[in-house]
Amino acid sequence: MRFKDLQALSVITLFLFASVLPAPGQEPPTPSATVPAAPAPVQNDTTGNPALPQAPAPKLTEPLFLRDTLHDYSAPRTHLPHPFAPYTAVEYPAARLVNSPDLAALLRDGKIYLSLSDAVALALQDNYDIAIARINLDIADTDLLRARAGNSLRGVPTGLVQNTIGGAAPTITGGGGPGGTSSSVGGSGTGASGLVLATNGGGPAPELLDPSLTGSLGYEAQTSNPSTSSAIAGTKTQLHTGTATYNFGYAQNFLTGTQLSVIFNNSRFTSNSANQIYSPQVTSTFQITATQHLLQGFGTWLNGRFIVQAKNDRRIADSAFRAQLLYTINQVENIYWSLVSAYEDEQAKEHALAQSEQLSQNSQSQLRLGAAAPLDVVNAESAVTADKETLIAAQSNLEYQQLLMKQAITRNLNDPQLAIAPVIPTDRVGLDRLPEEDMPVEDLVRQAYANNPQIEQATLNMKNNEITIRAEKNGLLPIIDVYGFYGGSGLGGSQNPLLNCGSAIAPVACAPGTYASSGYGGAFEGSFDNSAPVRGGGLTITIPIRNRTAQADQARSQMEYRQSQIRLEQLYTQVRIQVINGQFALTNDRAQVAAAQASYNYAAQSLEAEQSRMKYGASTTLALLQQSRMLAAAADGLIAAKAAYARDRSALQALLATTLERYGIGLEAAASGAIIQKPVIPNLTAPAPPQAPPPLQPYANPAQPPR
Repeated sequence: MRFKDLQALSVITLFLFASVLPAPGQEPPTPSATVPAAPAPVQNDTTGNPALPQAPAPKLTEPLFLRDTLHDYSAPRTHLPHPFAPYTAVEYPAARLVNSPDLAALLRDGKIYLSLSDAVALALQDNYDIAIARINLDIADTDLLRARAGNSLRGVPTGLVQNTIGGAAPTITGGGGPGGTSSSVGGSGTGASGLVLATNGGGPAPELLDPSLTGSLGYEAQTSNPSTSSAIAGTKTQLHTGTATYNFGYAQNFLTGTQLSVIFNNSRFTSNSANQIYSPQVTSTFQITATQHLLQGFGTWLNGRFIVQAKNDRRIADSAFRAQLLYTINQVENIYWSLVSAYEDEQAKEHALAQSEQLSQNSQSQLRLGAAAPLDVVNAESAVTADKETLIAAQSNLEYQQLLMKQAITRNLNDPQLAIAPVIPTDRVGLDRLPEEDMPVEDLVRQAYANNPQIEQATLNMKNNEITIRAEKNGLLPIIDVYGFYGGSGLGGSQNPLLNCGSAIAPVACAPGTYASSGYGGAFEGSFDNSAPVRGGGLTITIPIRNRTAQADQARSQMEYRQSQIRLEQLYTQVRIQVINGQFALTNDRAQVAAAQASYNYAAQSLEAEQSRMKYGASTTLALLQQSRMLAAAADGLIAAKAAYARDRSALQALLATTLERYGIGLEAAASGAIIQKPVIPNLTAPAPPQAPPPLQPYANPAQPPR
């Protein structure tokens, strides 16, 4: 190839590169890889059987990019108006470790009067699990910023934070990634150091999109001993040289797989050698080089895939935050209903103790009158002792449940007033039927499919796996790069006054003006006036002979994608079973509440009848104590049945992922932690004393009891 042909090739190459390169920092035009408005419908059948019903597309968590701080961590700090802003550290705000002022408003007469709505509102503001998950939103933004610079992703924690004690809430466990697992069955991985690394993010490394500017300034002075040949050294004395360099470079990569570099080097050289034409001598050179990937590493989609994946991860972070809200709210509700049960149980135990003490006093009075046996007094006192023990246990349980409630809705328990304040629950569960109890089960399941955040995350993770599969396919290709370069150089300086125009034996100083002199401006101009150009181009090819690493990664990416598909179908099955079980649980709980209420009424009526018989001397203290125990057991059963119904009711709403909408909780407000309006929780009632059992109806005809 002739020199002129090389010159023409380099000029054409540079022109083509300039026509296709996007501006620095421009988002990749990736129409086939952008995040759609909603994922495509996924069949609830891995075989794709058209005869089976399709699962609805998961509803994406909205609004996208929830903001909980004033700073957008997905946007870079620019040089304007502060030139050094990109090089200064960002201080993330310290966590608030004091309690919300709303908690102090609930403290009256040394007691915390807490409704379920108050508990949920305080948890949204002060619960540590939610606070930890909230930071993940900003962590996801930093990954998006890295992706826009062309760097690999660090990943975002999306698992549920479960550090709040008490009130275990049901949830779908496992992630949506390959296999949905983090370790093997034995509890450890089989990779190096027990780590299992997925192919997520694999394939050719994207181009680094942030431009870089380099500079090198230096000066070197050198003194050499006299040379044995003055003809070579140009001086019979010591040789003194001084070299100053001023070199600069600029590098920029582009989404097309193009690498562009510009170098601009300058030097100033002085010497006392008579052989040096110019002293000082200035040189200036520049060269621009463009390299384009043709196979592996080519294309805006490939080099911008991390940006698309980071946006998917940001959506996953939003969905994970919504899942954390659902989980923690359900957990707080369970703690609240456990507190209600403990509070009512403690009241029931106090009532039972009061009855036992009254019976003991009556037995002692009757013993003094000779109307009771000493054994009756012993039985009554034994009952008092047993009831005191159960009351102490109930009080301890109540104090513990109060402590669990406090740690779930506060940031700091070191306040002495708060630490000793008892928590009085002011809400009780209502027994009105929920719409979900009467809905067809398939409608409930489809609602859960559309709203469940784990299904949403699994679907988005599959999209990331699809990106990885395409990237790994590109990684199988050979590396073929075309490059072109163009440059120039310029020379200038002042004629060396020691320049020898004679010979080494008979030196003669050159007359001034023998060589034209020029300053740095002349050298600089000579670099760009094409007076001393350098140009060229070429092709580099790298072909891996066996390509085993790329083959292994490409095959593994397919396997992990199939695992994700199976995991998604497994999630559908788990959700279906849990939703159906949740509806069954409500039906059973309602029946248990009705049965427990009937048992309580029967026990109360039996005790009332036994007390009436006791007045007429037709009963004994032991029989009365037995009826009292039956009533206490029936009260415990009624309290437990109502608590189970309350917990299962909130659990079903969490499975359907409708808790936030039903309670009027906005995601943006929850992300900011500023809850202006308290949640409105339906189907609650105020506390009420136990209802008196219906009076016993006397038989109209003693010979024929009523049916």
